[in-house]
Amino acid sequence: MKRREQSFLLGESGYIKEVKITNIPFASMLTRPCNSGADVKRPTPHLSRRQMIGRWKSTDSGESVRGPVSCGGSQLLRAARPAMGTIFEVVLPASVPGASDLACLALDRIDQLESQLTVYRDDSELSVLNATGHPGPVAVEPGLRRLLARGLNLGRETSGAYDITSGPLSLAWGFTFGPKHIPDATTLENARSRTGYELVRIDEEAGTVSLDRDGMQINLGSIGKGYALDAAAEVVRRYWWPTTALLHGGHSSVYALGAPPMTLAGRWSISLRNPFEPERPLGCFHLRDRAMGTSGAAFQQFEESGRLYGHIIDPRIGEPISDGPASVSVLAPSAADADALSTAFYLIGLDATMNYLTDRPEIGVVFVLDDPGRHPGRVVCVNVPESEFTPDVGTLIPTKADPTRRLRTYQVLRNETPRRPG
Repeated sequence: MKRREQSFLLGESGYIKEVKITNIPFASMLTRPCNSGADVKRPTPHLSRRQMIGRWKSTDSGESVRGPVSCGGSQLLRAARPAMGTIFEVVLPASVPGASDLACLALDRIDQLESQLTVYRDDSELSVLNATGHPGPVAVEPGLRRLLARGLNLGRETSGAYDITSGPLSLAWGFTFGPKHIPDATTLENARSRTGYELVRIDEEAGTVSLDRDGMQINLGSIGKGYALDAAAEVVRRYWWPTTALLHGGHSSVYALGAPPMTLAGRWSISLRNPFEPERPLGCFHLRDRAMGTSGAAFQQFEESGRLYGHIIDPRIGEPISDGPASVSVLAPSAADADALSTAFYLIGLDATMNYLTDRPEIGVVFVLDDPGRHPGRVVCVNVPESEFTPDVGTLIPTKADPTRRLRTYQVLRNETPRRPG
């Protein structure tokens, strides 16, 4: 049988453009019911993310499972469901016994965590903590305590560039509930006074958390989606039948469990979108038992007084940075760390990120930089070997390699950019 390639679109607006399983023959895939018995069609690709989630939530089950209908080599089952403001998808080999039920169990776990971590419901455990943590203390579930502790530790490691308590800033700028706007000086200063990772107290012995100031708002949006993927991957990992899987949340978070089916020590390949020319990918990540998180402000922003403001706020100054990278993609052992660090690295920049990674070889990063006046754009890989990221030869031109620092840099070749001779 002729070998061919199957691609999975992760989101039309995101930096991660598609997932590819290469050199594996696939049968056609159809929509079929999951649990509720309702056929749910996937949204048409031209819809925005907001429209897409709305379409899914208007269905009876808000869920779709797709499976192959004939055997023609390795076949994959895909199950998807809206959660945390995006679409989560679980991709499994269709040959796994009970694959559909397993995928739905993984998605159920994500739903459980959304109910715990969301700030859009007053009865979630995180909302209760925000409302009653001062003066506190408040009893908090062990898993959430560990997640909070990890977030606080990242805050210390990045000198406050990553801060799970920046909820008041997001509220002040209208990124949480809208409308997006520039806050007045008094509102902004008030929000800054209620922000600071050092204001959170965790008592592991008592199992409680308290907040030092009234009106603090912990928001786990920059780590919660990755945390949910890690938990869903653990559901698959503990299944009685050993299996591989690919799990993703929208266009910014991915976890690859094991190798793609019918491959010997293979990797799941994920193309990195080119923010300058979206139809020309910059390259391809190759993941196995590895997570990836991507941050970028280009698709969640607003314009006011002739300036664009992205949704990634620097908690150290209380406002979005104006000269950030086009995108930052982090490879890490866990999706929670990949998500959180992609936000932190976006804010601290390339040089500080390289210092951070000096003694952390398990963490890799790919910066996509726009340098007006210098280059058409640059891609900088740190701690990312060629086995984990290969450049697109028609889009990236190698410019520098430093094996001692595990550093590779490329110039982005745009349509109007002449290729250098030689």
